[in-house]
Amino acid sequence: MIDLKAYDYTEIEAIPGGLLPGRITELRRERFTVITGRGELTAVLKGAFYHSADTREDYPCVGDFVLLRYNACGDSLIITLLPRRSKFSRADYSGHAAGYTKTILEQVVATNFDYVFILSSLNSDFNVTRIMRYITQARQSGGQPVVILTKADLVKDFNTPLAEFRQSTPDVPVHAICSHTGLGLNELDTYLLPEKTVVFLGMSGVGKSSLLNAMMDREVMKVQAIREEDSRGRHTTTHRQLFMLPSGAMIIDTPGMRELGLFAADEGIRAGFPDVEEWFAACRFNDCRHQAEPGCAVLAALADGSLPRERWERYVAQQHENKFVQDKTRYLIGKNARNQSVAMQRKQTKKNGGWKK
Repeated sequence: MIDLKAYDYTEIEAIPGGLLPGRITELRRERFTVITGRGELTAVLKGAFYHSADTREDYPCVGDFVLLRYNACGDSLIITLLPRRSKFSRADYSGHAAGYTKTILEQVVATNFDYVFILSSLNSDFNVTRIMRYITQARQSGGQPVVILTKADLVKDFNTPLAEFRQSTPDVPVHAICSHTGLGLNELDTYLLPEKTVVFLGMSGVGKSSLLNAMMDREVMKVQAIREEDSRGRHTTTHRQLFMLPSGAMIIDTPGMRELGLFAADEGIRAGFPDVEEWFAACRFNDCRHQAEPGCAVLAALADGSLPRERWERYVAQQHENKFVQDKTRYLIGKNARNQSVAMQRKQTKKNGGWKK
């Protein structure tokens, strides 16, 4: 028997008869691996999950706790998705996250975690703006963002990027590490406690698989070399999977993201740029757009250097992207609802015509 408490499961007051609780540890196509008190088993979804709504935010993901109907002779059936305490989502610009409907713009990457490890390598692909966007979405998720600067052995002095991050985001921990030499890995022990869950996020080639292997003290993921011309890597991880570390902590490893699209990140932006938004209250007009209005405190702060222009530009860029995604989501959901309404009317008209005959 397996104690699910080790997987951070908290018993609910009552479990309907015949159902078994478990945590999803792997997803390959439409088949789930779930850890339960009976051990590890495979499961599929009941049909209602595929027809539930215009969005797929309730589609089970690695890290989720579920209730399932146990089948000793084949795949068990996932019946219920239990409430999530944290969720990392991104905007899916392809418009078909999870492959079900064109109205989907939210892709849930991982759930029920305590920390979001944002990995970025200290090579030529190092990009502060990109990491800031990950931090914003991590703040929105309900987990604590932690920046991990990998491949510290590739630079002569990694203290400069460390200082840059600590100055711009003093409330976000940042660590420089090297998975191959062990440099800085002991600093991560404070997060890797029993029953705690960490999700790895970052682009391909940043060293997620190497770090996971170092934490597991054995090779559980293959490692591929990056392209030297642009410091980019190929996808080593092709699916999401939860690993139990020797320490009792859990890691959710995810495929590298070519780009992170902000999704419903209002709170994350607000939490990440309080120093920017505090100027708004000092503007002469409540509806100031901070462009050319008289008495604009933001423009005055930009002019005298009180508000760094780079900081303001990052804030504006994230707000614009967030608004674009929200507007696009509302449009697509509305369009889908209208299409469904028209289809139902045509069906009813056809049915009524049949009655007349």
